[in-house]
Amino acid sequence: MSELASYIKTLADAIDDRRQWLEASEVPKLKEDLRVFQTSYSVLYNAFLKKGLVNEDPYKQEAKVREIQAPDSSNFAEGEKMDKLSVRFANFDNQLDFLVNFYQYDIEFFTMDRIKRILSLIKFIDWIHFSPNSASINTYYAVEFTNKIKMYFDQLTLRLINESLCNLERTSGAVIDSLKLFANFNKESYKLKARVAIAAAFPEGETPTPAQIKKKFPSLMPGVPYYPELIEEIFKEDHSNNGGELRKAVLKSLTVAEKDEVVSATPFKQHLIEGIQVIGGVSYVLADVALKLDENNALLAHKKITLGQRIRRFIRELFHKEFDSVVYDLQYVDHARNSSVKRVNFNALRADIDKQIKNFSQIAANKDTSVAKLQELQENQLLVFLEKNIRYLQTLHKTLAAMDEYFKTNVDKDDRSRVKGIKPELSTIKTTFIKANQKRCDYTAQKEEEAQFKKLGIAVPKQ
Repeated sequence: MSELASYIKTLADAIDDRRQWLEASEVPKLKEDLRVFQTSYSVLYNAFLKKGLVNEDPYKQEAKVREIQAPDSSNFAEGEKMDKLSVRFANFDNQLDFLVNFYQYDIEFFTMDRIKRILSLIKFIDWIHFSPNSASINTYYAVEFTNKIKMYFDQLTLRLINESLCNLERTSGAVIDSLKLFANFNKESYKLKARVAIAAAFPEGETPTPAQIKKKFPSLMPGVPYYPELIEEIFKEDHSNNGGELRKAVLKSLTVAEKDEVVSATPFKQHLIEGIQVIGGVSYVLADVALKLDENNALLAHKKITLGQRIRRFIRELFHKEFDSVVYDLQYVDHARNSSVKRVNFNALRADIDKQIKNFSQIAANKDTSVAKLQELQENQLLVFLEKNIRYLQTLHKTLAAMDEYFKTNVDKDDRSRVKGIKPELSTIKTTFIKANQKRCDYTAQKEEEAQFKKLGIAVPKQ
């Protein structure tokens, strides 16, 4: 076997090992980092919307993303600020949603073009150097808006905002690092395929020049882009005086450290942990809901009522011992369009929401710490916790939808335009428990599959 053929075989083995490691370790890590990145950006974006720093993009829900494309980063006049940033920040939110929830996560899918697209998207705002001195106009205004909203929110929301900024800085760096690993893998994989094609196309012992390779390349690798800098690297590694050192450096860059210890978290447990982290991400939405409920409740409290209504309210509160409580009779509508009325204690509901905001924000605040704590729990404990919180969000969604309708129909007619609607938040809550439930279903399906294999006496396939 020639020296070149021996190197190609060694390189192919190294690339295969590297692929397995990236698929098992870095791809799941990238997806999780991007999920945290998206959730953290949503905290800021919703705060910008709430304080009127940007407007809702009327076409946001209709925009269909088919491939990642970073929003515009060109400069604009001061008078265009509201319009330009409203569209850009909404587009950024849409792009992140597509990337996290609809993108394909495997090594082969992350081509050089897609890696460049994701890098460009992540760098749309420079979270690592988040400063008013930034040359990026989008970063400049994101800093300005963030400083403004910090003056208006309560301590709990401020903590969520600060945690989100920390997460955006950390995860943007982590995503960039992961994409660099994928880019290096793609580069060496491309060079391996090109080497094999070149070796087959030219007589053994002949050293083709880069110009000769370029001429034949369309027939050697049909449909594959020609990267002259990578072909030049191949030429130097295989035929230059220091080619041996260059090859060693390539193999070193592909080495999987502590190969035998690269074991991903138990796949079954990982589904549950991911589901719980999805639940944790809803904390910022509940914080927005809480503020709107308080404003609507205060608005309704000033509604003019008749003397008879006051007497009936007093009697109801007297017999139910709810002098210090605000109670609403909410109308629930099920899927069969049947309706029922349920009495809801507003004060108790708000206290419960505050409690859940605190609990969920602890899960979302520090990914590494929360994952470590969740890993310590048994699978059945994680399953019970996940199911409990899915049911909680389902019930809360139903209650909040009824309360949203109640406020809109029961305030004085002149005040209806002042009612704070929560339909966007309801949509996010619903999406959250659907995603979390899918993780629970993935867990259940794999456990059932494992049980069937064991029942049939078949070795359980490795995940």
